Amino acid sequence: MDLLPLALTVIGIFFITLVLNLFFGYFRAKVRKYSLKWFLSIHLPIPVIVAARVYFGLGYRVIPLFVVAAVAGQFLGGKLEL
Repeated sequence: MDLLPLALTVIGIFFITLVLNLFFGYFRAKVRKYSLKWFLSIHLPIPVIVAARVYFGLGYRVIPLFVVAAVAGQFLGGKLEL
């Protein structure tokens, strides 16, 4: 795989991860802490991100980038006030 398509794929999945976790972080902030909904709002986006990484053939080296995007999305989503 050439470098440019690989970089664009990683950047695309990074932003998808960030936006997906914005929604779940917003929801997480509105429910009772340590409840089932709270737990699911943190963990439900993970299979989607893993599936995208595997589908596009990205290795384990990019996982820290996606973890950063997921944590940032959860944090920023929790701070949103709509």
